[in-house]
Amino acid sequence: MTRIVTYRDDQFAGLDALWREVFPNDPPRNRAAQSVPAKLAEQPDLLFVAVDGDAVIGSIMAGYDGHRGWLYAVAVSKVRQGEGIGRALVAHAEQALRDKGCIKVNLQVREGNPVAGFYEKLGYEIEPRTSMGKSL
Repeated sequence: MTRIVTYRDDQFAGLDALWREVFPNDPPRNRAAQSVPAKLAEQPDLLFVAVDGDAVIGSIMAGYDGHRGWLYAVAVSKVRQGEGIGRALVAHAEQALRDKGCIKVNLQVREGNPVAGFYEKLGYEIEPRTSMGKSL
């Protein structure tokens, strides 16, 4: 039975393996070893995993700065995709953000990533924005 729970430290190996499977080309700054401790230092209650028994099969990180919410690292194990786990993770994170008073959620998808269609089915729209970033 699949459940969505708030991340616990004993789930790190499973989360790390999931991200390596789903995001094989991510830069080191996005790897679990960097991202998870940073997330646990800020709003640890917004890091969720989907589990089947003890196995981590999905993840989502959310953030809220009082103005806007964000979704990050939405991942579902390739062998479990198409089962509604991603949809359930997004709904779970959206509700957690609503509970904090969030009224607008953003996310970013790398250009050419076919997952954009998944988000469109969940009601997300491509907005005319220029995404800018700077590594510190």
